Amino acid sequence: MAKNMGKKILVWFRNDLRLHDNEMLVEAIAKADEILPVYVFDPRHFEQTQYHTYKTGATRTKFLIESVVSLQQSLQAMGGNLLVLQGHPEEVLPALVVKHDIAEVYHHREVASEETAVSIKLEDALWKQKVNLKHFIGHTLYNKEDLPFPIKDIPDVFTQFKKKTERDAVVKPCFPTPNAISFSGIDDWGAIPEVKDLLQDEAVAVLKIQSEFIGGEKEALTHLHDYLHAGEGMVLANATLKKHEIVSKLSAWLALGCLSPREVYWKMKDAEATHGVRPFFHQIVLGLLWRDYYRFMFKKYGNTFFKPQGFKKDGAPLLLENTSALQNWKDGETGQPLVDACMQELNTTGYINQVARQLVATYLVKELEVNWVLGAAYFEEQLLDYAPASNWGNWAAVAGVGNDQKLSNSFDFEKLLKILDPKGAFAQVVRA
Repeated sequence: MAKNMGKKILVWFRNDLRLHDNEMLVEAIAKADEILPVYVFDPRHFEQTQYHTYKTGATRTKFLIESVVSLQQSLQAMGGNLLVLQGHPEEVLPALVVKHDIAEVYHHREVASEETAVSIKLEDALWKQKVNLKHFIGHTLYNKEDLPFPIKDIPDVFTQFKKKTERDAVVKPCFPTPNAISFSGIDDWGAIPEVKDLLQDEAVAVLKIQSEFIGGEKEALTHLHDYLHAGEGMVLANATLKKHEIVSKLSAWLALGCLSPREVYWKMKDAEATHGVRPFFHQIVLGLLWRDYYRFMFKKYGNTFFKPQGFKKDGAPLLLENTSALQNWKDGETGQPLVDACMQELNTTGYINQVARQLVATYLVKELEVNWVLGAAYFEEQLLDYAPASNWGNWAAVAGVGNDQKLSNSFDFEKLLKILDPKGAFAQVVRA
């Protein structure tokens, strides 16, 4: 009698490198007899751009690799593995479907154009094989169907979005973390590449990375726990920068989906119930709401955010050459002490806080009069927590070409200097 092989579902991991609160994984386990988890390193993510940058710099590449390794180890601990491949997903995955007799492919939907285009190409290729590509949404605090308005009616003004959402929308509970998975058997699970394999330019790959961040779900959950249980004294002792920084240190793990925004939200609610409300907790929710806002704005407006003129009808064409002003800004050699310090920190660690980002962006756009798109592209290369919607949305706002004009007029270099360095201590130290 022929052995019934059962239903196999291919689970394609992208920016959702976790087992906790992962609807796609929970659903696949429920619907399939076996699952085949796959991660594809797409060479297009590591190419040079027309903006004199790499799409992904060495620090973020390292963090990504660590996050994939962490997911692989979690799956190995459950008796399975993660199939790791290099190539274009829309070509690699249909080939796997044929080879392993896959019934369905599951993946998380993205909002930016390049990611969406890959999904569409994959869907078309699978359609020819009569195989369904099932889309999941797992990157936001609120699912779009939980919002009190359809996507096309989302308020452009962030404060209105925040007020209505907090009043009328509900944050769903997390999906349970799977405790058992039946995996497909495969002879060769592939190998996870190293930084130098992905970044062709050796000089870029061997940059001195001094990042305290380590990628992966395990690190993310540890970091979240430590943060939520931090003593007030420690926070206050750390002077003025701390209250700006305290949120966003989770952002790198959120960007790759090593951490779910809902997990952050509900763990914070637990901590509140046990230890009382911390003054910095509302900062977390604010950060999560900004992430949601920009993702939904991308759904609403598509690619307008990537255009140099943005939402302005009459923008002058912006030049894309790599001027010395741009290069000095990238290298942290503008002569403006605080800007330079922030850029040097970005270059070595892959992270600066939100106010520092606004400061250096405002300086590039307003003081140096360089095309904002070149700054946004450089952040894409360098930032550990790069996410297309937040990055390009924030830069468009600073450049005055965003969708919320009220926000766009609010960036003032001197004002930002005072927020980051209220006593002017920094400028004095540098001059001394």
